[in-house]
Amino acid sequence: MSGLLALLDDVAGLVKVAAASLDDVAGQAVKAGTKAAGAVIDDAAVTPKYVKGFEPARELPIVWRIARGSFINKLVFLLPVGLALANFAPWMIPPLLMLGGAYLCFEGAEKVVHALGYGHHHKDDHVSPKPKDPAHLEEERVSGAIKTDFILSAEIMTIALAAIPESNFWMEAGTLAFVAIGITVVVYGSVAIIVKADDVGLYMAKNGPISPIRAIGRGIVRLMPKFMWLLMVVGTAAMLWVGGSIILHAMSEMGYPVIYDAIKHLAAGIASGLESGAGFVKWAVTALLDGILGLAVGVLLIPLATRVITPVWTRIAQLNPLR
Repeated sequence: MSGLLALLDDVAGLVKVAAASLDDVAGQAVKAGTKAAGAVIDDAAVTPKYVKGFEPARELPIVWRIARGSFINKLVFLLPVGLALANFAPWMIPPLLMLGGAYLCFEGAEKVVHALGYGHHHKDDHVSPKPKDPAHLEEERVSGAIKTDFILSAEIMTIALAAIPESNFWMEAGTLAFVAIGITVVVYGSVAIIVKADDVGLYMAKNGPISPIRAIGRGIVRLMPKFMWLLMVVGTAAMLWVGGSIILHAMSEMGYPVIYDAIKHLAAGIASGLESGAGFVKWAVTALLDGILGLAVGVLLIPLATRVITPVWTRIAQLNPLR
């Protein structure tokens, strides 16, 4: 009996350790996931465009197909690469972070420039305005969405990897897997709600048994375009802020902390004289300055991307023998 009790006590101890490890993984994943806010919001804001023009019955299946591709991108391709970098080439993470941050800055700046009436927004390039073959168009849209998701997922996983404290291999793997699954569920669950909100509102407006429900339905239909606009604005601001922050942090890690430290000290100095809300003011000033830097970097990258990178990439794609 004493041996059985000792075994049960050992099992209980192991369960407590496992539970504590799961708590640690979840906590680290949440912290790491918040660092990728810009890419996450951009993903949620961009994806609904891929179901535009399809029959309502095809919207959720298309979202599911894109979500499944996102799971594969993160768990099958990016997770092993991220773990290999963390364990065998950690010196590559800051440069990769700078690339990811630069991409976010470019995306955000391009949206700002496009909103001001200049240039052409590249994310709409592959979207055909008048589909002739719905099945073929669906394949095109899903393929394009998964390719875009791969870029955003690479940013998310790299940012998350850099935010994880030094730990053992399995803790890093568990945290990254938790981030990958959690962010994908949140993003594409939100996308599913967004793309069906109009249909739900229209159904409530037409078939609601009482007038308040019908009024709510009409309100949903009217508010969704404004909500999408707000989501785009918030996503753009988040991309510029997070992109600028990533670049500065990566530069600091690589031995160039001048701008990073200057912004940090300036924000601390502004907030130091406040009796209340000092923490929020410090964060707001830092985010504002990071966002301004991100916008400047993105604007500088637009000519490089549109006049050099895009033509070269197009030429390479045209030379692909598999086309």
